[in-house]
Amino acid sequence: MQDPLFAPIRIHNLDIRNRIYLPAMHLGMADNFQVTDQIIAFYAERARGGAGMIITGFATVDELAGNTLNIGAHDDAFIPGLTRLADVIRENGAKSGVQLNHSGRYNFSFFLNGRQPVAPSPIASRLTNETPKEMTAEEIAETIDHFAKAAARVRKAGFDAVEVLQGTGYLISEFLSPLTNKRTDAYGGSLENRMRFGLDVMKAIRKAVGDDYPLIVRMNGNDFMPGGQGRTELVEYARALVNEATVNALCINVGWHEARVPQITAAVPRGAFGYLSRGIKDAVDVPVIASHRINDPETARQLIADGMCDMVAMGRSLIADPDLPEKARTGRENEIVHCVACAQGCFDNLFKLKHVECLCNPRAGYETRLSVEKTAAPKKVMVIGGGPAGMNAAIAAADRGHSVTLYEKFDRLGGQLFLAGAPPGREEFAQLALDLEAQIRCRNIDVRLGQAVDAALMDAEKPDHIILAAGARPMTPPIPGIELPHVVQAWDVLLDKVYTGRRVVIVGGGAVGVETALHLAEKGTIPGDTLKFLLINRAEDPEALYEMAVKGTKKVVLIEMIDKIGKDFGKTTRWGMLQDVGRFGIETRTATRALEITPRGIRVEAGGAAEEIAADTVVIAAGARSTNELQAVIEAKGIPCDVVGDAKTIGLAFDAVHQGFAAGMAI
Repeated sequence: MQDPLFAPIRIHNLDIRNRIYLPAMHLGMADNFQVTDQIIAFYAERARGGAGMIITGFATVDELAGNTLNIGAHDDAFIPGLTRLADVIRENGAKSGVQLNHSGRYNFSFFLNGRQPVAPSPIASRLTNETPKEMTAEEIAETIDHFAKAAARVRKAGFDAVEVLQGTGYLISEFLSPLTNKRTDAYGGSLENRMRFGLDVMKAIRKAVGDDYPLIVRMNGNDFMPGGQGRTELVEYARALVNEATVNALCINVGWHEARVPQITAAVPRGAFGYLSRGIKDAVDVPVIASHRINDPETARQLIADGMCDMVAMGRSLIADPDLPEKARTGRENEIVHCVACAQGCFDNLFKLKHVECLCNPRAGYETRLSVEKTAAPKKVMVIGGGPAGMNAAIAAADRGHSVTLYEKFDRLGGQLFLAGAPPGREEFAQLALDLEAQIRCRNIDVRLGQAVDAALMDAEKPDHIILAAGARPMTPPIPGIELPHVVQAWDVLLDKVYTGRRVVIVGGGAVGVETALHLAEKGTIPGDTLKFLLINRAEDPEALYEMAVKGTKKVVLIEMIDKIGKDFGKTTRWGMLQDVGRFGIETRTATRALEITPRGIRVEAGGAAEEIAADTVVIAAGARSTNELQAVIEAKGIPCDVVGDAKTIGLAFDAVHQGFAAGMAI
């Protein structure tokens, strides 16, 4: 029986080799709207990796539509670069398209040299904190024409299709939504009028590119905005796109950037939003593409086989592992490096005006600079530490042709990735540990588990080069009473090595403290399979089930010396984690200093006043310190050495991965 993921599919008159669709993503790699070598190399690698269709972009339709880091499609001067991009994707086996978009009120005047962003109505954006200019009838007509002319350029450049973004809170979805469209003319008011702009855009594009050219729309299945558009209106709009505007395929995404429902982070279960593509697939007779958190072939093929969609959009999945499609096709799924949905290198970087990178794939965004070449002088390399830094160092050094031995003093590889993967909704980090271990195995790297390295072992092994990636250990702050029996370390709590009482106080409100608090707050809540059983049997009221899902058996208090909780989370992840802190009833106390741990709890000071918080267990989440004592031993022996990851400086898993990889590549 044919694998549904690799069955060919046709969009209009375009034949595609498989059902894997790389959606457009903000890459931040363009230079003054021009396609760069960096963009070319990024997409060439994903085409070689086996994706069936690749959508690049988004691309701008006029100067108000985006910023200079976006690919431009609003002028003929950009056609040569677009042609290069279309050519390289085709030459590497994939079909191609460009996503056109106008940011509307999501643009910043900063990017527009002080010009005011435009929108259907002058309603401020929570994303930008700016109020846009209301578009006139003439400006609406001009913008529709800009979309059509940009689509014609896309076709002229040699792309196989054009996609238009009509969701996510950008201009077309601003016309669709009653939240942002308060117009009283033909483009506002009723659903029929609010749909008009998007339909007119697609009709103009059809006229510009001809009847034989595939048109795709990426639209919301639900905008997740209170008072916005849910499934009912959007299903009706999907029908109109197909029946009135001759759109040939629909790619279904979810939410606006302002929505308070997580969309791309690890808290979202794999394939969670397939129900939205199913609802639209049932209403139209063109291919429908599911999106968001589809990071493994099995989830993808199940969505297709179960009739939830016709194709799957795998975006960040192919940032993390460009070869995912080919690995799946050739029976090597065990070698896939899965996206962990951390958003640290992809989405968070956009807020920093940096190009896309990846925690899981250190080469992402650096394809032009980090090609792996075999060394002419292989060396014997000792890697000390089997966490993310050590494993990536070993992988890179082995790929360079060195003889690598990896030493880990504990009985498994992965290090702190298992800590990061312990809290609810963070399990993908543990998956990364397993994925990196698989990469170690398929390279036949010599791994010595349960073996600590000392001076005698270095003398016996005589390595030419050492990479010290010994990680870190938790700090024990000098708080009186910290030696009491009811005091435990957060790391032990996360790994379920210790039990905690009903009343828990956590000292330290950084990432580890927040994750530990959420881990404990879930104790005693109703699990997902039980929730479904009770729901479908109508055994309990849905509101009661919600309470059971968020109200555990522990009272958790989180104290932090500074005035902010979770400061070391990335921007994309932090708001969702803090939302859960409130939802699960975790009490947070900022600007609060621990004075003394007592047999009854912990004494703290806040605002100049001291009090005692009753606690059965006190959990210490006060940070970590580097484990790098061997550095002096190595230096004394004169062995070339790189110190990476937490052994060098306490940081994020992202830093550990990239430092380890760079060290291995540099030998």
